Amino acid sequence: MSHDSAAAPEAAARKLSGRRRKEIVAVLLFSGGPIFESSIPLSVFGIDRQDAGVPRYRLLVCAGEEGPLRTTGGLELTAPQGLEAISRAGTVVVPAWRSITSPPPEEALDALRRAHEEGARIVGLCTGAFVLAAAGLLDGRPATTHWMYAPTLAKRYPSVHVDPRELFVDDGDVLTSAGTAAGIDLCLHIVRTDHGNEAAGALARRLVVPPRRSGGQERYLDRSLPEEIGADPLAEVVAWALEHLHEQFDVETLAARAYMSRRTFDRRFRSLTGSAPLQWLITQRVLQAQRLLETSDYSVDEVAGRCGFRSPVALRGHFRRQLGSSPAAYRAAYRARRPQGDCQPDPDPAGASRPLPPSDPPTALPPENAVPFQTRRTATPMPAGAAGVPGQRSAP
Repeated sequence: MSHDSAAAPEAAARKLSGRRRKEIVAVLLFSGGPIFESSIPLSVFGIDRQDAGVPRYRLLVCAGEEGPLRTTGGLELTAPQGLEAISRAGTVVVPAWRSITSPPPEEALDALRRAHEEGARIVGLCTGAFVLAAAGLLDGRPATTHWMYAPTLAKRYPSVHVDPRELFVDDGDVLTSAGTAAGIDLCLHIVRTDHGNEAAGALARRLVVPPRRSGGQERYLDRSLPEEIGADPLAEVVAWALEHLHEQFDVETLAARAYMSRRTFDRRFRSLTGSAPLQWLITQRVLQAQRLLETSDYSVDEVAGRCGFRSPVALRGHFRRQLGSSPAAYRAAYRARRPQGDCQPDPDPAGASRPLPPSDPPTALPPENAVPFQTRRTATPMPAGAAGVPGQRSAP
């Protein structure tokens, strides 16, 4: 279920200042940015497609620092506008940032803060979320970014409610997306918000992409550990959990192995991974189930047991919430796209007790009774045992 965040009423009440225009979109570019992400808002908002029924935006391409701007691959760009042009925009898009470890230019951050104060909609695509966070625009708000960078964003900006599961998050006047293709999803969402489904659908047809995708980033997450956790004492506990997903253990078990109270463990785990330990554990169990459905002939009941779920019902519920499909439908759709005989059962009955190598992320599946499309999310308490493992409960 989708929820509006607490910031939405305030965002809705903020008026655009007189000198800004709703139809003007400013794209803020920096040197060292990836050219793919940078090109997404330029293509969506900068090309006149009125003949296809897509309302026209006026695009301002702005340099966030002194040029020329060098993109990945060594290309040089010269932006026709500077930071001063942002003062006319009703929407400001930061498509990417060159490094998640370096601070953005203070002049650009000031321009973003002023734009937000004057009612502009601020958008961060992929690592552009780090620029918004550095400007303080994500404080106390839900946000997302590429799943690989989500732990770093959560650790560096602890006041940001980072959700690595979402393709994008719309918090009213501040919006963020996951990586690359999710930037297209968010830009289409902006067109849909401004001009309706018909306009967004017409644009999607021109771009040859789905008008909207269900689900989130879960299907793309791998089982590698975030860089920041590698030297931390919790790394051993996380590694143990991944090795023993076939067993029924709860978060209290992990806290005990870390010699911490549940409250301290929750806090430390979230600061390192950007996720609550309960949600992380559920996600890892679902990923394990996903791999077994792809690579074995185990029944759904057997898969549930080999992934530490208390029952097949628990597996089905979490699987559908994360991947938008039942386990049986997922397996059928996956095998329909694979060559005959490509999926072989695991000959080793104990094979599920060992970590499986990360597989290539499957392409988006046509979900069976897909979950509602989600754009905004707030934390919802999870009842005891909701993870399908005895004794689990939500973080205090």
